[in-house]
Amino acid sequence: MLKEFKEFALRGNVVDLAIGVIIGGAFGRIVDSLVKDIIMPIIGAITGGLDFTNYFIGLSSAVTATNLADAQKQGAVLAWGSFLTIMVNFIIIAFILFMVVRAMNTLKRSEPPPPVAPEAPSRSELLLEEIRNLLATKS
Repeated sequence: MLKEFKEFALRGNVVDLAIGVIIGGAFGRIVDSLVKDIIMPIIGAITGGLDFTNYFIGLSSAVTATNLADAQKQGAVLAWGSFLTIMVNFIIIAFILFMVVRAMNTLKRSEPPPPVAPEAPSRSELLLEEIRNLLATKS
């Protein structure tokens, strides 16, 4: 059983998948930091410090707090501002990933595949050509 596990774990595709997951996680943290630490502060400065994360609607009369964390402790709330912030973050992250993949594809620039040589005619095609040529010479 240990030998089977070793063969499974050391197969190329399993190792490649593990490396992809690790690099993907690290790249996700880089993109997340880019959005939170660089892009969102710029957007906040442009919009005058507007932050939607504390916008909510209390779903019961017991909710009287003015910030989301305290309101959630008091009762059910519809945290639409937090949802909107996460959606904007997603759109920004998706656009950044699109630009990265697009840049990688242009850098990769694979060479066009070599032209495919025509296949040699099959034995039956050669025989048919000989028959055709013989018939053409007799007529």
